[in-house]
Formats: sequence, structure tokens, C-alpha cells
Amino acid sequence: MDRTPADGTPADSTPADRAQRRGRRIMMTDEETHAFLREQRTCRVATVSPDGRPHVGALWFAWDGTSLWLYSITRSRRWSDLRKDPRISVVVDAGEAYDELRGVELSGTAVFVGEAPRTGEPCEELAEPERLFPVKNFGITEMPHDGRHAWIRLTPDSIVSWDFRKI
Repeated sequence: MDRTPADGTPADSTPADRAQRRGRRIMMTDEETHAFLREQRTCRVATVSPDGRPHVGALWFAWDGTSLWLYSITRSRRWSDLRKDPRISVVVDAGEAYDELRGVELSGTAVFVGEAPRTGEPCEELAEPERLFPVKNFGITEMPHDGRHAWIRLTPDSIVSWDFRKI
């Protein structure tokens, strides 16, 4: 008698095999991932402190289809951590009930772009994030510069997604 579980994995498969198959089934497509990152506002940014401890804080962001753009206070612990160790992971998630949970984790190396703090000096590389960010987060078309924030770009080496609505 065949004892294949309902998820289609062989009966002799390991729990890791079953989890990996489930992970593929609930993974967002590229189009779903891009749409999700364009619509969400808040992310959780994880950095590594000099003593090796993780530090996580919430931040608004913009997604340009390739990179996640973070507009961070330059006197923050996040900024200081990334200056010393540019490794970064960011989670964007949504949902309240279990069957609504979805999200994206992006990991890679932080790159500082433009002057710090940002005063609005011309910077071609910042044209797109400074077009997207104020509309998404403030409902205005001009990027405000307060002399306290500056840009961090994360072009992810790794993207992992999940959408429990697919279960």
C-alpha cells in the first residue's frame, strides 16, 4: 500500500524534504513579490552590532523592482552597525490570521548612496527612490530632506517569500 502523504512527498521523505516542498508551494512568484514590495510600507531591518548581537528596527522603504531603498537616520544604531558591518536582512510581512500571513525576506550587503545626511544634492542614482518614497509614504511628490536621514540601498543576494493564503 502506498503511504504517500497528501502533500505528494514520498512516505520515506524526511521532514526537511516535506518542508522544502511546502516552501515551494507557498512561495510568491516574482510578479507577486514585486507587487507585495511595492504596496507594503514598513519593513524590519536586521543588522549586526559590533558585539555580534542582532539589532532589528522598523523602517519605511521603497522598492524599485531591483533594490530596496531605506531612508535611515544617520545617527541611528542601524546606520552605525551598517558602517561597521554592511550585512543586512530585511523582512516585509503582512497578515493577521495564520492563513493570511505573507512576506518577503531580503538579505545582502548595504550600500550607502548620496551624501550623508541627505540635503538634496543632485544624485542620479537617487532619482527613482526619491520619486517613489515620498508618494508611497507621505502622499507628496517632492522628497523632503531634513538633514538627518540618508539612503541605504539593498540589492538582495537572497530573496525568500511565503504566502500562507496558498495553503
